Amino acid sequence: MNKREKSLIIQKILNSTYPKVPIPLNYKNIFTLLISVLLSAQCTDVNVNNVTKNIYPRYNHPKHFVKLGRKKIERLIKKIGIFRVKAKSIYYLSKTLIEKYNGKVPNTYEELEQLPGVGHKTASVVMSQGFGYPAFPVDTHIHRLAQRWGLTNGKSVTQTEKDLKDIFSKKNWNKLHLQIIWYGREYCKARDCYGLTCKICKSCYPNRKKKFITKKA
Repeated sequence: MNKREKSLIIQKILNSTYPKVPIPLNYKNIFTLLISVLLSAQCTDVNVNNVTKNIYPRYNHPKHFVKLGRKKIERLIKKIGIFRVKAKSIYYLSKTLIEKYNGKVPNTYEELEQLPGVGHKTASVVMSQGFGYPAFPVDTHIHRLAQRWGLTNGKSVTQTEKDLKDIFSKKNWNKLHLQIIWYGREYCKARDCYGLTCKICKSCYPNRKKKFITKKA
């Protein structure tokens, strides 16, 4: 079975499982989406949502976080991993948005990736979910699943993103990215499926007997 054949099976299962797919992170506007994605690094979306539900009703614009300052931002997000590093990024990111972009989040990869604390994956999520631009954000979880399903050789998240974009139609990227995230959480878990038990793994590799160990990005 080649990659194209696998992709058709995967899309069919994902569309059947998630005809409508929710966005995992809660936010009020594109700026708070950017902040939530930044906070989600090395942290679960559930934890981010639990923390930001008490922040965004009051603080949802770059000027709010600049006024707060780093120490107060730290206190607001202290339940999130590496909160001091993230608080620093949020403060300087907010400052940059006010000074360079009149408080608005830019809508290009180049400008987003120049903001403090914003890498390609974060920029991709904002471009996709915030601006509706076709993007295929790849984190370690999607990287793992793409390997299990035989869609990439697994050398890096950069290579995985390129491979997935080559395999799937551009019009489906935004939805597929979210579908794969939810499917991985519910059915193809890192320490549960191991490439052997979920519907996609069994469909793509009916003869697989041994656990499939993925390569880290």
